[in-house]
Amino acid sequence: MIYFHIPFCKQACHYCDFHFSTSLKYKAEMLDALQQEITLRAAYLEEKTIHSIYFGGGTPSILEASEIEQLIGTVAKHFDIAQGAEITLEANPDDLTVTKVRDLRSTPVNRFSIGIQSFFEEDLRWMNRAHNASEAEASIKRVQDAGFENITCDLIYGYPLLTDEKWTSNIAQLTDNQIPHISSYAMTVEQRTALNHMISKGKTSAMNEEQSAAQFEILMQELRAHGYEHYEISNFAKSNHYAKHNTNYWKGQPYLGIGPSAHSFNATSRSWNIANNALYMAGIQKKELPLETEILSFADRFNEYVMTSLRTMWGINLKKVESDFGPDLLKHLLHESGDYLEQGAIERTPENFLRLTLQGKLLADRIASDIFWVEE
Repeated sequence: MIYFHIPFCKQACHYCDFHFSTSLKYKAEMLDALQQEITLRAAYLEEKTIHSIYFGGGTPSILEASEIEQLIGTVAKHFDIAQGAEITLEANPDDLTVTKVRDLRSTPVNRFSIGIQSFFEEDLRWMNRAHNASEAEASIKRVQDAGFENITCDLIYGYPLLTDEKWTSNIAQLTDNQIPHISSYAMTVEQRTALNHMISKGKTSAMNEEQSAAQFEILMQELRAHGYEHYEISNFAKSNHYAKHNTNYWKGQPYLGIGPSAHSFNATSRSWNIANNALYMAGIQKKELPLETEILSFADRFNEYVMTSLRTMWGINLKKVESDFGPDLLKHLLHESGDYLEQGAIERTPENFLRLTLQGKLLADRIASDIFWVEE
């Protein structure tokens, strides 16, 4: 798996704390650095056949189709891109013009992740999104009309302006348009964001946990009724439309992250690039990788497996826990999950997996934290 972090956006959404710049002044230099990093780090992945490439950010759709194709071409010089590989482009609706979509049709990109967030004008303005409600609707139609079928759309819930009626309407817009994959997240307030500042100054209300929980339940209920599988806490898909890239993350597969702030993982360590465009480009130009690395401890690897597996509909494989981490960790896991099993928040399947029930999905982070193993 290869992930590209494209660190450019037209403007800053009020809730976002991802790394990006609103200036495109050094776009050409950044693209050159991204290609150089692929060359410098080609040996990082032992597996040379790539089954997924993901363009995230930032706003990757800010790039020209030819620039995206160039980056994919550089990957192809160092790896074998599998036939039928999933190549995803995160896109803002305002970027998906008729011309842009047509141009992207001639590239290897075969999946769109469209950042809709809401179909309501006032909500988009409150978030400081770059697109408007009509662009949100039009972007989906343009992509579908161009022949793209593998589409996922993002929605956000749990913020003050979002009534349950508006939330149900947002969900219906996607189900009515036969979107095969939907990702949805509760609004969170990060420290260094405009949203946090607005709340602290009393310019907008704080987020309400009860509202978020209630709207998460509406989401699960509505999408289940429309035939979607809730295969990860924040992700829902029609049959055979699971995101290959993200599913591999949750299953602990190695991946290489390219670009400033991008993370990489190779099963024994995790590394992350510096979140500074100028320093990133300067390091790459000197052929010095501007990254930090953390060697994962035994506890880190166990806890990461627990956290990622528990978020999925497949759950924690108890046989894998015993074979990979030993009988003591299996005993710890069963002991710490005992209360949640009794309460009905976790269930043990006949295939010997632990997985969250509908009730447990509302408590996913707390449950994972409670069953982590802390080295003494």
